[in-house]
Amino acid sequence: MTTATAPGKNKTFNAQLFFQLFKYAVYCLLSMNIYYFFVDDYSASSQTFAGGIALSQLIEAFTATIDTAAWVVLLLLFELETYVLDDEKIKGAVKWSIHLTRAVCYLFIIFSFYGFTQKYSLLHNLIPYSIPDACSLIGSKFTHVVSIDEYIAITAESCKMLNAHSSELVQIAGTNIISDPANLLATQRLSLVETTNSATWLMIVAILEVDVFLQARNKLAGTLMWVSKAFKAVLYSVLFLCAVYWGVKGSFLDFWDAFLWLVAFVFIEMNIFEWHEENQEAKSLAEESHHVDPV
Repeated sequence: MTTATAPGKNKTFNAQLFFQLFKYAVYCLLSMNIYYFFVDDYSASSQTFAGGIALSQLIEAFTATIDTAAWVVLLLLFELETYVLDDEKIKGAVKWSIHLTRAVCYLFIIFSFYGFTQKYSLLHNLIPYSIPDACSLIGSKFTHVVSIDEYIAITAESCKMLNAHSSELVQIAGTNIISDPANLLATQRLSLVETTNSATWLMIVAILEVDVFLQARNKLAGTLMWVSKAFKAVLYSVLFLCAVYWGVKGSFLDFWDAFLWLVAFVFIEMNIFEWHEENQEAKSLAEESHHVDPV
């Protein structure tokens, strides 16, 4: 960007300060979610990888954790490039450091998308499970599906529910996880939403990368800007629907995380808009100066 000016040039200093504090508070909350997702992933992976986690399976076991961490770093890089750093400072070692770090983040994000697809596949890799009395599994290594990434030990209460569906029980192949049809279907749908959300974010950052590239060269205008906004409007709508679905059918953490990411990237969009306005103003002033007749 040209100057580190907060969005809204007519705001008072206190309003600008409040805006920045709010923005960075959102970024901090997103960073905290890395820990919460690690706790969830660790708990779930102990069931889905009952035989132990190989190094090659880390992405699959800790998909949400790795994905969130990579996204947080990527978000901060966008903040640096679109708000914090002046245009003339994004060159040389700084420029290549940003690009290299961003490339590593994208590598992990793409691997995380792969992890989400593998989880979706795992939840559809099923074998029939027949047992006369599910209550006989109390105290065993077997768990049952409650929701996505939530597999709990079989209790006296839950085994009665499983017995009610004894003829329809299934087991996730290669695990000690069993499920009734209703909970399994709900979990599969959440996994589909999770995978869709990941794919949609990949498309959004691809467009943002183009936006930043063009804006750095003062070429983000006219039809290009309109097309970018149109595509992102559709994609952000998909993300909003994913967040709503998580709020209704999923966990609060998934909903809260999805909501925070939407807010965070609104800030990035505002940064790009402000950057564009500053460049347009500078261009107009330069043109006016060029056409001023000598005294």
